[in-house]
Amino acid sequence: MNQSDITLGTELKSKQIEIDHVPMHYFEQGKGDPIILLHSVPASAWIWRDIIPHLAVLGRCIALDLPGFGQSGKPNTPYPLEEQIHLIEKFIDTLQLEHITFILHGWGSIPGLDYAMRHPKKCKGLVFYEAWLCSPQGEYISLPYQEYILYWQKEKNREQVMTNGIQFVNQTLQQFAIQPFDENTLAHYYAPFLQTGTGKSLYQYLKDSPSGDGKSVADKIISQYSKKLAKSDLPKLLLYSIPGFVTTIEALTWAREHLPVIEVAEVGEDLHFGQESNPTLMGESISIWMQAVEQNYDRG
Repeated sequence: MNQSDITLGTELKSKQIEIDHVPMHYFEQGKGDPIILLHSVPASAWIWRDIIPHLAVLGRCIALDLPGFGQSGKPNTPYPLEEQIHLIEKFIDTLQLEHITFILHGWGSIPGLDYAMRHPKKCKGLVFYEAWLCSPQGEYISLPYQEYILYWQKEKNREQVMTNGIQFVNQTLQQFAIQPFDENTLAHYYAPFLQTGTGKSLYQYLKDSPSGDGKSVADKIISQYSKKLAKSDLPKLLLYSIPGFVTTIEALTWAREHLPVIEVAEVGEDLHFGQESNPTLMGESISIWMQAVEQNYDRG
């Protein structure tokens, strides 16, 4: 196991560990029970930078770059969803993490919720934002997402992503954020895909993404864990933005009606990247919820 440790300008540390010959990069700050933060696409663990300071006093924050994104893996290598799930699970096992609170965003919610529903005894609580909670069909899948995925899942468009990942990253970030990203933030998200031909991980993401027809890899995995999630007694916090992108009003209603032990909190105006537009509100909402969960956890 090879591990490097680089301290950034704040207390946030950049670390890397090798899992099955794949470099897995993560940011870490704080001590105590682990708080694992998984990002959406095409972002990276960098998206949690302003959320972590609110949580590091409550536990050991670990913001992981998904394979093929940020500084994990290689962007010119496809990482199918099943492989991402395997690598994340082995990462957790290697670091011997237990009593985990997951904070999950978008695409990162799929491996996170899959793990939590297969290993509920290793988990303490679940926070999800713009997450895939139920089978993405009918009213549970938004029209903007349907249009987005129909366009990018066309083979000719996916092939363009393999050779020009920057175009996809730029278009997605600009399309699904209320506020423009500053140059420094964009540079972090562009970095893995600057060279021609480094978009294979993006291509694979589009290939595996929820399609709403029940046929994609993600659709099947979501359907499996959704049934368990509806019976799970783990504490849950659903964060949502207005108008949102993945989390429709119908999906929000489904969560309130079907998921036990759940609280819901609005975190401001945005589509899919509330960590960038409203980090303080999001960080404080998670912190307050986690403190209440910790009190109940200690009593139990």
